[in-house]
Amino acid sequence: MRVVRNAGLATFFSIGTAWAAPATVAALGDSLTQGFGLPPDDGFVPQLQRWLDMQDADAELINAGVSGDTTAGGLSRIAWTLSDDVDALIVALGGNDMLRGIDPAVARANLDGILTEAGRQGVPVLLIGMDAPPNYGPEYEAAFDAIYPELAAKHGTLYHPDFLGALAALGDRTTAVETYMQPDGMHPNRDGVTLIVSDIGPSVLGLLAEID
Repeated sequence: MRVVRNAGLATFFSIGTAWAAPATVAALGDSLTQGFGLPPDDGFVPQLQRWLDMQDADAELINAGVSGDTTAGGLSRIAWTLSDDVDALIVALGGNDMLRGIDPAVARANLDGILTEAGRQGVPVLLIGMDAPPNYGPEYEAAFDAIYPELAAKHGTLYHPDFLGALAALGDRTTAVETYMQPDGMHPNRDGVTLIVSDIGPSVLGLLAEID
């Protein structure tokens, strides 16, 4: 169906019309994607949409973030998330797996399944990594951190190293948490999301360029 639709669009454009439908990008994630604790317009997806609009990127985002979701939850809903009108996929999952101490091998298998399904449907992906905390020891941290670059290489997907990388790059963790995080210390506030979007936005532009 996706191939037929794209072929139809190609025929439509070939007759000289100037109209083109915007690319539809689904953002599959957890509370960081969903916008937990923020007014609707301040979350990751709405702010990213405005950032893309400012870049004159012809794209419409779908917020497929579910608070509390794990990689297993993302795998369970990937098939229906990739409806026929979805042209590209952002995957930002794994934070809740880390918080629950889920075996990195399990998280890897779930993310592998998500990327496999996207590949089967011919949908380009931007995989956004998560930086594991040291709470569970260096072996766990190393195993979890390795998931994302290794899967991106395996599936040939675009890769952005760390969803919260813009905040980590500030250096002073105490100041970053006080200034850019909500009181729970886990979710970014509006200004924190703005920094995150400025960091991830160029990678999303790269994803749009992958759409046939």
